[in-house]
Amino acid sequence: MAKVRFGIIGCGLVSHFHGKAIAAAENAVLVACSDVVRQRAEEFARTYGCEAVEVEELLGREDVDVISVLTPNHLHHEYAVRAARAGKHVLVEKPPDVSLSKVDMMIEECRRMGVKLGVVLQCRFRRAVEAIKEAVVQGRFGRLLEGDVYMKWYRPRDYYLGWRRERRYGSGTTIQQAFHYIDLLYYILGPVRRVRARMTNFCHPEADLEDTVLATLEYESGAQGVVLASTAFYPGTDIRLEINGERGTAVMEGERIRVWKFQDERPEDEEIRNIGSESAMTGATGAADLGYQEHQLLIEDMAEAVASGREPKVTGMDARPALEIALAMYRSADTGEEVELPIEDYEL
Repeated sequence: MAKVRFGIIGCGLVSHFHGKAIAAAENAVLVACSDVVRQRAEEFARTYGCEAVEVEELLGREDVDVISVLTPNHLHHEYAVRAARAGKHVLVEKPPDVSLSKVDMMIEECRRMGVKLGVVLQCRFRRAVEAIKEAVVQGRFGRLLEGDVYMKWYRPRDYYLGWRRERRYGSGTTIQQAFHYIDLLYYILGPVRRVRARMTNFCHPEADLEDTVLATLEYESGAQGVVLASTAFYPGTDIRLEINGERGTAVMEGERIRVWKFQDERPEDEEIRNIGSESAMTGATGAADLGYQEHQLLIEDMAEAVASGREPKVTGMDARPALEIALAMYRSADTGEEVELPIEDYEL
């Protein structure tokens, strides 16, 4: 089978995870890249064996099937729409954008042009997450009661330079880091009904944003939850996801299953308890302290979706609820009031 051909727009930090992932993928190949800083694109191209070109040339190339949009968050919509109008399938980094209306426009434009729209929420491909999700589907938790995330990370002050200095660009911890885990709570426990949040800048006064968010959630199912996410807590500890039901509990720490206990013990449970590695990097201590393997799984899924005509595992519509929840958190923190979902768009 011919490999699906990728082009990248945006050659900053996150692009290197994509470069490594595409190189490792069996069904994908990286053809070209582009960046507003030409030197950065050329350095990326030398590293990953592709061609550095201007955006217009990249969008017009017949040997590119998928455009990966890896720009700053507030520019995702612009480049995703341009790619769709050029007839390219689109893979956009999380969040899909910082505006619900722009995400809706992106989704509609890809639908209108008959191209796929995937979103980079690679944590859904984590083995521990897949095991927890399957246990929910099988009803092993019984009634879900609690779904919590604790993300106590650290980023130095020089991380918040350039576009990362301002909340309006989607660079606060709620959208820039915690978005993955807000998405996992939605993916596992379902829609959220109400949110109450408090946001603080503890350690990054040079940046106009929150480096810490503390939120409570009420799910439509009646379950409740907590999101505590920060980039202020030196030296940073692994993400912790806790799911509690009336008949079972599962805890993921980093990429590992830390707790797996159910009233109905099954033969496969011992193997599930061994999922994950103590040494795997999951971003707690630095923005570059991540593996690319989950990105590889997502890239391979996107390539397979393009080749077969099916939808990718994580579509634009799949990613939209996490953005809505995150924006509800901002509204609650700004107003000091509980926010009920769904919400209209909220400007950062």
